[in-house]
Amino acid sequence: MAQWSARSWRDKPIEQQPTYSDPSQLQAVEQQLSQFPPLVFAEEIRALRNQLKNVCVGEGFLLQGGDCAESFSDFNAPKIRDTFKVILQMAIVMTFAGSCPVTKVARMAGQYAKPRSSDFETIGDLSLPSYRGDIINGSEFEEMARQPDPERMIKAYHHSAATMNLLRAFAQGGLANLHKVHKWNLSFIASNPLKERYQKIAEEIQSALRFMEVLGINSENNAAIHETSLFTSHEALLLPYEQALTRTDTLTGLPYDCSAHMVWIGERTRKLDQAHVEFMRGIHNPVGVKVGPTMPGDELIQLIDALNPDNEPGRLTLITRMGADNLANKLPELVRRVKQEGRNVVWSSDPMHGNTIKADNGLKTRNFDAIHKELRHFFAIHQAEGTYPGGIHLEMTGEDVTECTGGAYRISEADLSSRYRTQCDPRLNADQVLELAFLVAESLKAARNGAG
Repeated sequence: MAQWSARSWRDKPIEQQPTYSDPSQLQAVEQQLSQFPPLVFAEEIRALRNQLKNVCVGEGFLLQGGDCAESFSDFNAPKIRDTFKVILQMAIVMTFAGSCPVTKVARMAGQYAKPRSSDFETIGDLSLPSYRGDIINGSEFEEMARQPDPERMIKAYHHSAATMNLLRAFAQGGLANLHKVHKWNLSFIASNPLKERYQKIAEEIQSALRFMEVLGINSENNAAIHETSLFTSHEALLLPYEQALTRTDTLTGLPYDCSAHMVWIGERTRKLDQAHVEFMRGIHNPVGVKVGPTMPGDELIQLIDALNPDNEPGRLTLITRMGADNLANKLPELVRRVKQEGRNVVWSSDPMHGNTIKADNGLKTRNFDAIHKELRHFFAIHQAEGTYPGGIHLEMTGEDVTECTGGAYRISEADLSSRYRTQCDPRLNADQVLELAFLVAESLKAARNGAG
């Protein structure tokens, strides 16, 4: 392949990028960012890659989740804490169900850019540039707010740095204590309308924790009880920002995108001859690719080979996003092809994006039953093909929002407007996320037994 550099993507066609009015201002911001400290470190990135290597061979599970798009205006410690908490709660349920380590990767500390289906949004007689995430422009439908501003990259960096600092403190400062997290789960079950459905798993976890205590394994003498590892990720959409935060590791001499531990390419920017694939093929982070229902098998193999030419387990995650009604018809052929070709990938399911609909009141939403259906089909297809379903990828929040319908609390379309807070796509709330964790626990358990 052609020689790679952190800027070689600039010689390729590119999509989903803003048009800045002042190129010199953009260049100045890029130069400033390139002098800032990295947000994450190469050794941390290698640790994640090693964990994903275990997932790839069926010895772990990837849990990836967080905001659709982070917001400058909604940036605060309680919001970060609540999403961190619910990721830990899900992880405990899945760790126990699968009897395997769960690698926790948050869509946080950098998920500020979003692809759009159209360059412009029109309301009435007024057309303005589409909102592309706070790192690019503002969500307010006003001419000034919608103009792309490169200075927003500086603000995104500082918000990401503050989020990383808080996440590290939470992970190491006692909030991740297994006993504390399990108590949160017990509280969730106690108030859930379908609590009997989840009670057995909760009781088994409680018994396991008591057994460890009897053996003298507790938070005072074992760091694994009161600490955890949490990695960060985002879609690497705004390439000037990603390039500016790419660093050469002093130990290995290899380039790493130090904006996050893991980055991914979206469904709209995965073309083989374009800029995003060019950038991602050269960095040494674990990378992901969203795989939609229109992906041909030949193209997928070519994409895998471009991004993971050495076929290293843990390097590449394929994140399927096909919709509950499409997955069963589209995914088996791709899984079969990748297996036949001997390619090492982590298969993960994004059951959110293919199930977005518009409610009668005009709000975008997703139905909990459709999300669960896509996950059930994802696990069943891999079981049938003799492959391993390695992860799930969710747009979610720890907040009590009403953005997705359904679930035990039977959120209806009429309820959506009461606490609809997303600036972009609808997210599962904390109760819905935990309910989903308990529901897929049995599927994960069966998948793990098959892998064993």
